[in-house]
Amino acid sequence: MITCLLGKGMMYITRFTHYFFLILIIILIIIFSNGLGATEASEPIIIGVVHSEDFPYATMMKNSFEMSLEANNKEGDIKGRPLKLVFADDGGKRKTGEDAINKLIKKEGATMLVGGYESRNTIYTARLVNKLDKPFLITTAADDRITQRKWKNVYRLNPPSQEYSKGVEELLQQKLKPASMAIIYENSPFGTGSALRMMWYCRENDIEIHRIIPYHRERAKPAYFEALLKPLSEDPPDVIYMVSYLKDAVLLVKTIRQLKIDSLLIGGAGGFTHPKFITMAGDTAKDLLTATLWSHSAAYPGAQDYYTQYLKKYSTPPDYHGAEAYSALFVIADALRRAKSLEPEDIRKALDKANISTPFGPVSFRSYGKFERQNNLPTMVLQIMNDKFEVVWPQDIATADLTLPPGKGFPQMTK
Repeated sequence: MITCLLGKGMMYITRFTHYFFLILIIILIIIFSNGLGATEASEPIIIGVVHSEDFPYATMMKNSFEMSLEANNKEGDIKGRPLKLVFADDGGKRKTGEDAINKLIKKEGATMLVGGYESRNTIYTARLVNKLDKPFLITTAADDRITQRKWKNVYRLNPPSQEYSKGVEELLQQKLKPASMAIIYENSPFGTGSALRMMWYCRENDIEIHRIIPYHRERAKPAYFEALLKPLSEDPPDVIYMVSYLKDAVLLVKTIRQLKIDSLLIGGAGGFTHPKFITMAGDTAKDLLTATLWSHSAAYPGAQDYYTQYLKKYSTPPDYHGAEAYSALFVIADALRRAKSLEPEDIRKALDKANISTPFGPVSFRSYGKFERQNNLPTMVLQIMNDKFEVVWPQDIATADLTLPPGKGFPQMTK
């Protein structure tokens, strides 16, 4: 009897022990699973920034990206996760650019990419990103071809190069009405695209083209520019239109003034809008006009706040390059919040439906002409007055009236 009871007791104890350990294992699995999910949910969403340290605006753009990151993360997590930026230098060359893309996607695990500064390199990096099936929001590279190649993952915030001169064209057509023009440009995709657009504009509007002068960026020295520009001193056109980055822009203007070429100078954005241009060019920059994609005085939500905060933090004013970088991250955050998941297809669907106001202006991606997934914005014209940029076109947002250099007049100019 006792033996029987002891046997049954041991059996119940053994069963209880089995059940106890089974329940314990289940509890541990649940705890571990929840902990793993929480850890995964709290992991940041990696946004890869295709950066270029040698680009004249690199510091401004990096500062602006980081300011935007802070602002977006303050607005709240995306699907329970904060954003994190990882920068990779594309080196301004094809091979280093492709290395940067592989690092961001394959090593860092970027959900999508943003950036792309110089056209000559971005045309290659964009193709690789598209092949690796990651959405890529271009902020600055202007080569028309970037959004004409049917690359489903490539979106562009800034206008293509052929649209940079829209504001200048309106000013020329509606107010200045010049009879002649010379066009000088660096022979890069950005320079060539902008120059070609202005050539077509001149031909369509009966503006005589005195000279078309492409130049090699690598050879940009005083003697080189003097040889290229000297013929213009014999018969100056009404307007000299220039497409260059910062150092070349400064040297071009100084050389033109040194040769005493009496023409109205107009820059095609690029280096002519850089805050350092006025300081570096000095008195030779006076009265120069330039196309621009943005001004802090534009009535875009957050434009003035961004400008003020940047100036306060870095003691130098930003131009449109900074506004592009700052605004791009808001576009990305908006798309990721609306996307069903963080899979490329769902992010693309969200970007396709983007309709957001940013400090850079309204952003939506559409198809028009030969362009696809391209944002479309008006451009403005700045003039250097009293050592600062003033908006002179369009007139409804102008901060100052257009001023022509002393002795320079256009017979057909509209008052």
